[in-house]
Amino acid sequence: QVQLVESGGGMVQAGGSLRLSCAASSRTFSSYTIGWFRQAPGKEREFVADISWGGRRTKYADSVKGRFTISRDNAKNTVYLQMNSLKPEDTAVYYCAADTPPRYWGQGTQVTVSS
Repeated sequence: QVQLVESGGGMVQAGGSLRLSCAASSRTFSSYTIGWFRQAPGKEREFVADISWGGRRTKYADSVKGRFTISRDNAKNTVYLQMNSLKPEDTAVYYCAADTPPRYWGQGTQVTVSS
């Protein structure tokens, strides 16, 4: 069992930046691929980015490539999502999830980008 807690969400103007954190409680955290997903009002949850257990492989949705960067610090049991050049369409609840396919989910953190 892995418990995940997201933080770092908030409200920002278009063009601004936020850094989300996903902290895990389990010592096995470092063995999992960790992904970020988001769900906007009235839309289905969608993939944003993920990172392999060792951090060597990352993958991004086309909509965030070049603007978002995922990273991890296994010593701190934490994965980060640096979000730059934010757009109003990035507004959503952001979730982190462990394993592929995702098995463990956090509660989410709200990101709101105003125009």
